Amino acid sequence: MQPDIGVPFREVYQGRQIEGSFAGHNPGHVHSGHSSVPAVDVNIDGTALHVMQNADGTWVSSLNHYRPCSSPRMAARTAVDELHGAALLPFPILRARREWPGWKGWAL
Repeated sequence: MQPDIGVPFREVYQGRQIEGSFAGHNPGHVHSGHSSVPAVDVNIDGTALHVMQNADGTWVSSLNHYRPCSSPRMAARTAVDELHGAALLPFPILRARREWPGWKGWAL
């Protein structure tokens, strides 16, 4: 097991509240043919940070897509560093998912 994977966290990092929780596995999220990707919710100051796991087990976020991290906690810390004090803006898809419970994704 990788460090911090599956362990909820809540801490203040660089003056920002970061927290993460794990809800088992997300069978609908498939990378490289396997579907056992942990379902993770990460927030910075209460705003959702989009994080995802790479096929090699590293983690990236919408703010540090090219700097893989060892865990969702480290991805959140790296995102805080990238923000340089700015507020994290809501990721539209995550906001839509919360506001419309029946939402299934964008129709193509």
